Amino acid sequence: MAHDHDHDHNHAHGQGHGHHHGPTDIDWAEMGPRLESQAELFASLYERAMAWLAQEVTEPGLIVDAGSGPGVVSCLFAETFPGTRIVAVDGSEPLLERARARAERLGVADRFSTIAGELPDVLDELDYPADLLWASRSLHHLGDQRAALTAFAARLAPGGTLALMEGGLPSRYLPRDIGIGRPGLQARIDAVEAEWFTRMRAELPGHVAVTEDWPALLAAAGLKHTRTHTFLLDLPAPASERARGYVVATLSHMRERLTDGLDAEDLATLDRLLDPDDEASLHRRADVFVLEAHTVHTAVRAG
Repeated sequence: MAHDHDHDHNHAHGQGHGHHHGPTDIDWAEMGPRLESQAELFASLYERAMAWLAQEVTEPGLIVDAGSGPGVVSCLFAETFPGTRIVAVDGSEPLLERARARAERLGVADRFSTIAGELPDVLDELDYPADLLWASRSLHHLGDQRAALTAFAARLAPGGTLALMEGGLPSRYLPRDIGIGRPGLQARIDAVEAEWFTRMRAELPGHVAVTEDWPALLAAAGLKHTRTHTFLLDLPAPASERARGYVVATLSHMRERLTDGLDAEDLATLDRLLDPDDEASLHRRADVFVLEAHTVHTAVRAG
């Protein structure tokens, strides 16, 4: 349950899973390097979110990253909150191996630990309640989101904060008219992805449909909603090699997964964009950029 910074509905944009979901049987281990690179690309967004969280979460003893993926964000928490213990929780042991290795490299391993297992039940393995529980695009992978939020809330210390990153806006990587194919390609991909996301949710075990009013759901879990803020990742053209690589990986992933709803012309345009030998490809274009908006909601457990 990495937080694919997938476009998840953006995403799907998880990913840290790579903002685009594939079939529901996602192989997180195979996606590890891509998830890690993408989360690093988003580091500035996460750092701003953490500075915002630090305004109300002061000197936390324990921060839990629920759905940590390869641990990029978990390690940023360790750097942002010196002295705080960090627990990265994820369903994928191979991703947690990457998280532990990263903590070791960054010199924070002495206060960094991991727990492998499926959310939300795995949180019962925590030794202590959390002062901050961070769930970045992991909640929407759980069938009963309302029950999961209640379980998250139960793992908070009195006065503890739940920070939920869900929602935002669809990503943009290219102008509306890119000179090949019919203008508006990304908007049409968004529509196909929205249908995919709905199917993905419906196929989850124990799926319960809920209105995605996150502050209301947080309140229903017994928490007091405090703030909502949207953080922008704005990497203008011309894209860096890392940003360009992220766009190529994301659209490649979508080309594999979202073919059903796109017409032949759009598929042909995607193929040209992904062909390194094509002058119009993402590998060569000067107009590739990354513009994403991710929304964080916070809520506090009564002291």
